[in-house]
Amino acid sequence: MKNTIIAVSIAILLGIFLIGDVFYVVSEPEQVIITQWGNPVGNAITSPGLHIKIPFIQVANYFEKRFIPWDGEPNQIPTRDKRFIWVDTYARWRIADPLLFLQRLKDESKAITRIDDILDGETRNVVAKYELIELVKKGAVQDLTPGTDQKEASAVNEATLQINYGRDHLAREVLKTAMHPLAEMGIELLDFRFKRINYVDAVRKDVYSRMISERKRIAEEYRSEGNGEAARIEGEKERAVRTIYSEAYKQAQAIKGKAEAKATEIYANAYSKDPNFYRFTKTMEAYRYAFQNNTSVVLSTESDFLEKLTGEHRTTSK
Repeated sequence: MKNTIIAVSIAILLGIFLIGDVFYVVSEPEQVIITQWGNPVGNAITSPGLHIKIPFIQVANYFEKRFIPWDGEPNQIPTRDKRFIWVDTYARWRIADPLLFLQRLKDESKAITRIDDILDGETRNVVAKYELIELVKKGAVQDLTPGTDQKEASAVNEATLQINYGRDHLAREVLKTAMHPLAEMGIELLDFRFKRINYVDAVRKDVYSRMISERKRIAEEYRSEGNGEAARIEGEKERAVRTIYSEAYKQAQAIKGKAEAKATEIYANAYSKDPNFYRFTKTMEAYRYAFQNNTSVVLSTESDFLEKLTGEHRTTSK
């Protein structure tokens, strides 16, 4: 009886173990490849749910179906102009063909190793093809912010040394060249980016010096243009002042000429009405201006200037 109970218990345990090895569950973020004696059987199982396999003979190999992050190690890489920089990168990938992935790489740890080798190598190759300035700027300078004047646009283009590609272009080039070798291992490379680019100490000082000198040059151009504009405005002001003075002098002379003409006309009219009175008044004015500050005057007795002083009246012969 005791042996029977033991036999039944063993049979039940074996049955449970057998049933557990027959069924396997595929969750939403997983995909499965069934292998028999180490060889793949059938296609990848990507639909979630409960599935059946041959117990003890077949094995379910689970692989991630979601996007997987890759974070590269920072490396010191030389550019085409022989400048060494620290480059830190990252990428996103996924297992697109689990059957091929299993055949070539077996698991994710080996896949990470291969991705490290390929992406690091392609990054070095691409960075070495371009000059440092292409990695500093994100993209080529084409469109500026609305409202930027022509001078500022020219300064920006000169400051960027005519960038033709930019860092985004280099990242796309690495992505394009690395996709094919990874695809041969069942991996789809979804994205690749430069996370950080930093200068080594020797290059950093040189770059800062170039930036400072460039900004000084641009500032000097602005100062020179400002001085030229100030000189132009000053010249226009002087020309306007001279024009105003000239016009005012012209008008003053015209008014003065009209006044003198009017005075001459009045004098002429007055003289024609009473010549003796006019002569008398003019003589008195002459005396007032001639005899000032104890002035001594020596005159001939025949001088008409003595007429009013001596009281003698000369008759002018006709």
